[in-house]
Amino acid sequence: MRYTKKYEAMRCINRTKGSGPAPIPQEGSYDQVKQIEEISGLSHSVGTCAMKQGACKLTLNVKNGIIQEALVEVLGCSGMTQSALMAAEILPGKTLLEALNTDLVCDAINVAMREYFLNMAYGRTQTAFSEGGLDVGAAIEDLGYGAKTQVGTGYGTLGKGPRYLEVTEGYVTRVGLDEQDRIIGYEYVNIGRLMEQIKAGVDANEALEHAKGAYGRFHEAASVIDPREE
Repeated sequence: MRYTKKYEAMRCINRTKGSGPAPIPQEGSYDQVKQIEEISGLSHSVGTCAMKQGACKLTLNVKNGIIQEALVEVLGCSGMTQSALMAAEILPGKTLLEALNTDLVCDAINVAMREYFLNMAYGRTQTAFSEGGLDVGAAIEDLGYGAKTQVGTGYGTLGKGPRYLEVTEGYVTRVGLDEQDRIIGYEYVNIGRLMEQIKAGVDANEALEHAKGAYGRFHEAASVIDPREE
């Protein structure tokens, strides 16, 4: 280590001993974290790419500084879907610091990893006050039945009005309108439920009927439309 002459000429003054880092809440306790392996918790973060073409929601379950499971959900860019698959393969087994300095293929995923790191460093996690945290495998439970990302897609224009395309319940197949052509409900297909039944051997047409549902006053509609065609 090299020093300047100005530095060497300085008189040495003893520093008051500090109290160390502020404790952060993690998995039911308050800890003064000094090393990366002392961090545990499950949290989420969201990142976007520089062009704002797409976004990534990242969920990681970390135990003793090591990523045990990774859920990578992306939206809005076709290339991101392949990046999400690669990131899900890359992340488990890495320390938080390694993951922060790893190219996760997609800029949005890299940004989400940066934001996730900040959450963990400051104790802002889903499991901050949960003793023992969450078991490994808990991250995928966020997807719910059928293990499918919850997506909402709406489209609207000044001249033609709104179109409901997809909601948490599923893929919107028909929109119900009242006598004044105002939306009063919709019919949807739960894709996760549909695929689970088909895999179980149910005929596809029968499975489709079982996977359908409706919201609002759809069954009272004066007319219905296909929001993707009409």
